[in-house]
Amino acid sequence: MSEHTDTVREAVRARYAGAALAVTRRDGTPAASTACCGPGDAADAAADCCGPAFVDESLVFGAALYDPASTDDLPEAAVLASLGCGNPTAVADLRTGETVLDLGSGGGIDVLLSARRVGPTGFAYGVDMTDEMLDLARANATAAHAENVEFRKGTIEDLPLPGESIDVVISNCVINLSTDKPAVLREMFRVLVPGGRVGVSDVVAENQLSPADRASRGSHVGCIAGALSVQEYTNELGLAGFEQVSVSLTHEVAPGMHGAIVRAVKPLAA
Repeated sequence: MSEHTDTVREAVRARYAGAALAVTRRDGTPAASTACCGPGDAADAAADCCGPAFVDESLVFGAALYDPASTDDLPEAAVLASLGCGNPTAVADLRTGETVLDLGSGGGIDVLLSARRVGPTGFAYGVDMTDEMLDLARANATAAHAENVEFRKGTIEDLPLPGESIDVVISNCVINLSTDKPAVLREMFRVLVPGGRVGVSDVVAENQLSPADRASRGSHVGCIAGALSVQEYTNELGLAGFEQVSVSLTHEVAPGMHGAIVRAVKPLAA
């Protein structure tokens, strides 16, 4: 692993550890929102993650992107810890009895929503590399009385799950944070059963933006500088073996940068 990769990964880990700690006060009660540029402790913990204030971040990242009716009965800490750019459970077409994996599961909101949708005969895994987020997610699962969930420590480039064990892979604004995205996509392909599918929310760049253009719009840790372009995402998914690939833009998060829904399918003959 290169020094640059180590530096970026540690910056990501530190930023999300700070966000997890900011969700809960010392007395165990929920704290303020953890939006990247939000008020209070969360902003202090993430002081270097925010790029220029092109848009109102509270409207393009976090809990505002979920239908309140779907999160009303979740633990408040799970909702407050949402730092994503979409709602992958709303686009993954989850079905009763399926096994779901959330990459970079954070405070657990998408795992808990997935567990509800697949029902007691299904199961939802979350993988995260940050101890503080794993602690928060497990506490949220306990508070939600969710029994068909499990949170595992690991990186999304080297998933702690066996091959062909997952029906659906979801992720919410996390793949853009990886410094080895081809490895992430290969791991997604490996763990999916033949015919398994991907339903991911992520930040992508318009094709004309160079890496320097992307970096000028925000930091890597802030989900901007590390984003793939639409064409790069499409090409890399194809190289990993996926078919039926689509990248659909949903909302702008910075000039030329968009939240997107990414879908793909592992061939039945894989």
